[in-house]
Amino acid sequence: MPVPWFLLSLALGRSPIVLSLERLVGPQDTTHCSPGLSCHLWDSDILCLPGDIVPAPGPVLAPTHLQTELVLRCRKETYCDLCVRVAVHLAVHGHWEEPEDEEKFGGAADSGVEEPRNASLQAQVVLSFQAYPTARCVLLEVQVPAALVQFGQSVGSVVYDCFEAALGSEVRIWSYTQPRYEKELNLTQQLPALPWLNVSADGDNVHLVLNVSEEQHFGLSLYWNQVQGPPKPRWHKNLTGPQIITLNHTDLVPCLCIQVWPLEPDSVRTNICPFREDPRAHQNLWRAARLRLLTLQSWLLDAPCSLPAEAALCWQAPGGDPCQPLVPPLSWENVTVDVLEFPLLKVHPNLCVQQVNSWEKLQLQECLWADSLGPLKDDVLLLETRGPQDNRSLCALEPSGCTSLPSKASTRAARLGEYLLQDLQSGQCLQLWDDDLGALWACPMDKYIHKRWALLWLACLLFAAALSLILLLKKDHAKGWLRLLKQDVRSGAAARGRAALLLYSADDSGFERLVGALASALCQLPLRVAVDLWSRREMSAQGPVAWFHAQRRQTLQEGGVVVLLFSPGAVALCSEWLQEGVSAPGAHGPHDAFRASLSCVLPDFLQGRAPGRYVGACFDRLLHPDSVPALFRTVPVFSLPSQLPDFLGALQQPRAPRPGRLQERAEQVSRALQPALDSYFHPPGTPAPGRGLGPGAGDGT
Repeated sequence: MPVPWFLLSLALGRSPIVLSLERLVGPQDTTHCSPGLSCHLWDSDILCLPGDIVPAPGPVLAPTHLQTELVLRCRKETYCDLCVRVAVHLAVHGHWEEPEDEEKFGGAADSGVEEPRNASLQAQVVLSFQAYPTARCVLLEVQVPAALVQFGQSVGSVVYDCFEAALGSEVRIWSYTQPRYEKELNLTQQLPALPWLNVSADGDNVHLVLNVSEEQHFGLSLYWNQVQGPPKPRWHKNLTGPQIITLNHTDLVPCLCIQVWPLEPDSVRTNICPFREDPRAHQNLWRAARLRLLTLQSWLLDAPCSLPAEAALCWQAPGGDPCQPLVPPLSWENVTVDVLEFPLLKVHPNLCVQQVNSWEKLQLQECLWADSLGPLKDDVLLLETRGPQDNRSLCALEPSGCTSLPSKASTRAARLGEYLLQDLQSGQCLQLWDDDLGALWACPMDKYIHKRWALLWLACLLFAAALSLILLLKKDHAKGWLRLLKQDVRSGAAARGRAALLLYSADDSGFERLVGALASALCQLPLRVAVDLWSRREMSAQGPVAWFHAQRRQTLQEGGVVVLLFSPGAVALCSEWLQEGVSAPGAHGPHDAFRASLSCVLPDFLQGRAPGRYVGACFDRLLHPDSVPALFRTVPVFSLPSQLPDFLGALQQPRAPRPGRLQERAEQVSRALQPALDSYFHPPGTPAPGRGLGPGAGDGT
């Protein structure tokens, strides 16, 4: 590919020697030789087959030295290819034979003489050129007149123009005669490289090193190259070399490209994409990819770059079993960044999208309808297969495989096979898909589970009645037993406490310690607290967005609550999102789950799904509740620790403890939280005024 002269000047320097590189016009290869010699270039390349060394029949021409020179082959005035000119120096080797042994040498394949001491020498010289991924061999025919033939002396040189090569490549050149009388000459040369191709890693950072002369002024832009639509700019600056541009490794994606141009009127802009094959860039791309539901039956793969992959529907049963692909009867769909339509009649919360890349590795899975249709259901998916002559068969999809119905197997679907078939015939199953080859049906299992629970409750009631009768007969022992039973029930309730996901903005290390103290104090109550501080390894492996999405879905499916802990940094991020709709590319840590969570939290507030599922909180003297954006004040926002009782009551709904017990727990949390508050607001070495727990204790913003 032709390279703009500006890039060649950056790569080769701005010395007078470089600026005076010879420019060749036209795409044709040529050859010329020293005065007195005649040479000719074969019209096409030949096979690179050196062959074995054979004895010379007499005096022959042999290559003795290789010399290279960089030139430019230009298609246009400002667009040129870097080209390697090769000069082969020749000398006469061997001796004349005696007259009685005189032979006439061949004219096309080797050196020869027609009259022993009065004949010209001919040779076929091969030049072999390799510069990955290019390999070429050319044949030069050279003839030396008898007057210039001197044994052991150089007779001149033949010059070939030229072998094209890319900047930064390593070229290897060999030269030998055909037939080969001596060992071939060889030369290896490293061509100058473009400066921004020097990419180095330093921990979590990537350095782009531009070794440009100090007087060179140029513009540099980073952007995402898009298959469809215009490029998306990420960063731009006018610079004067040399420069070192530092990027975070999490910002690398395969379509991240560099555009550079001289700060001159009507300058040509050149684009280079150095991260297309970088494994880290491909990992970051999949972590940033999201499936977005457009309508009930269409979706979009949202990613910074094009993602050629295959996607299929799968069935996710509750309980944590792997999602089972529905291929067949459905097929894999090739996707990039296009909108795809599902071949469905109806949708179901258990239907998910699996996406794999070209190496058949699962990279992305999302249950797109879980938010709009509710949590996963304990339904059974029936696969109907239709054959010739109206033959059809049914099987129930289970973790162990597809169980034929009816069946005598010991699985749950086999035991309920007759009931499932009756539900299918009576129209109680939801048809999800239908074509000539088969159909998919989702049959509810709730009523069968309710029957089993009813029998279990009946058995428990009978057992409780019998136990009560026994206790009445042994009244003295009953009191002690009831006390033990009450303690066991309380401990069991604490172990099964409500789930709470704590989200915050990591403003500084002191605030993180304060959040950790609050989370630890809440764990002493009947609450199961999840916070990114305790899941750093898992978050690093999954990425902040994927980790938060999984935690939020699990918390809400279990009837838990998401706690938004507001701070000045969190309020700034929320305001930024509400004004621009996207997160600004400012510096942030790889574990900032609050920033990553806003893309999933905001739709719940905008669509009115937040009340009952979200609770807000902030710390006294750090932020007033009125400073929280109005959108987030549609749910209760509590100031801590002054409103701890109300805050704990909201967390433990719908089974909040009695007021006396709630006040006791609030005091317990306050005692555990107070040392962290003192350390945050009054670091060691500064006097801390006394504070107590009360309605006015935290009003100091």
